[in-house]
Amino acid sequence: MEGFASLFGVVDAVLRPYVALLILVLVLVNMVARALEYRSIVSDARDGGIDSVSRSGLRVATNFLLVVLSFYYATVHFHAGTVLSILVVGMVITDLFEFESRLVEIRQEFSIDRPNAAIAASVLVLMYISYLTLFQFVKPFWSQVV
Repeated sequence: MEGFASLFGVVDAVLRPYVALLILVLVLVNMVARALEYRSIVSDARDGGIDSVSRSGLRVATNFLLVVLSFYYATVHFHAGTVLSILVVGMVITDLFEFESRLVEIRQEFSIDRPNAAIAASVLVLMYISYLTLFQFVKPFWSQVV
């Protein structure tokens, strides 16, 4: 499958060698954005109530880019890209539900919990893309053992 002709022309020529590394960096940025968003939600809820709470633009942008790049990765490496796409879409859906959960907690005046499910989903995505990206460095040692 990896010997396919270029599907997107110039985009493939530029992006194809770096797409997995770019996804890895975006996942890390997304995790930082999620932490910053949680802090912002807690402080906004404390200071201004539910009307002042909003989604983080950085997290929404990284979610969007992760979905697009994971779908693109599926055109580069079919199997790995499909698995990654499923994981990323699951993470984005989890993010949506977690944000709504924070709004419910604010309305009901409960303590605001961390987005544990979204954190777990992003760690799963990070583990998979790390495996895809960084295994090339471990492969010589792994080949000697297995």
